[in-house]
Amino acid sequence: MSETFNSDQVFKEKLENLSDFEFNTKVAGVFDDMVSRSVPFYDELQRMTSELAGNHAQPGSYVYDLGCSTGTTMLLMDKTIQEDIKFVGIDDSEEMILKCREKLNNFKLNRDIELQVADLTKTVPVENASVVAMVLVLQFIRPINRLSIVKKICDGMLKNGVFILIEKVLTEEKSFNREFIDYYYDFKRRNNYSELEISQKREALENVLIPYKTSENVNMLHEAGFDEVEVFFRWYNFTGIIAKKS
Repeated sequence: MSETFNSDQVFKEKLENLSDFEFNTKVAGVFDDMVSRSVPFYDELQRMTSELAGNHAQPGSYVYDLGCSTGTTMLLMDKTIQEDIKFVGIDDSEEMILKCREKLNNFKLNRDIELQVADLTKTVPVENASVVAMVLVLQFIRPINRLSIVKKICDGMLKNGVFILIEKVLTEEKSFNREFIDYYYDFKRRNNYSELEISQKREALENVLIPYKTSENVNMLHEAGFDEVEVFFRWYNFTGIIAKKS
C-alpha cells in the first residue's frame, strides 16, 4: 500500500480557543500522517491486525472495522482475507467515512465493502462476524458505555470469532506512568512534532481520550463474553489484545 499523506499541522500554530479534539474535516484530511507520527509502530500494528484477521476470518462471515477512520485497516486486511468475505466499516464521523470511501475507491478493491456512519453508543450493528477490529477507538468512548458496547460486539460474533483491540493504556503501577508518557512524547519529538503541537494536542485530548489499564481491558473482554484473551503487542503505553469467542 503506497500513497502520499497530507502533513499534519492541526496544532502547529498557537490556538487561542483550544476545544476538545474531534474527528472533523481538518483532522480527516491529515489523519494518516497524524496517526503514523503519533502511534508507535503503527504500520506494524496494522500489519499484525491484518495478519491475525486473515488467520481467523471465516467463509460466509463478515469482517468489521469499528472506527474505520480512513480505511487503512481494511486495505491491509484485504491482502490477507479471501475476497468473498464482506467488509463493513463503521465510523461516527461522516468526514472520516467520506475520506475512507475516497481512499478505498482509489485502490479499486474487488470486494463487497459496506461503509456506515453510526454512533456505537447508540447502535452496534455487528452480526455474523468472524473478525471485529477496533484500532485506537474504544479509548475515545466514555467508560460508562464501553462494557455494553463490547458485549454487543461479542453477541454479534460467530463461534471462534476474534475481536482485535488496540488501545492507548495506563500502566499497572502508577510509578511508571509518567516515565512511559515521557518516552511517548520523546517518540513524537522524533517524528518532528514541536513542544507546542504536543502540548496543545495533549490538552485537546484530555477530556476525550480516557485510557484503561491493560488489565482493565482484559477483564472487560472476559466480562463481555470472550473466553480467551491474549496481549499480542506492548510498547510502553500502547497495547494490542486479541479476544476469542468460544
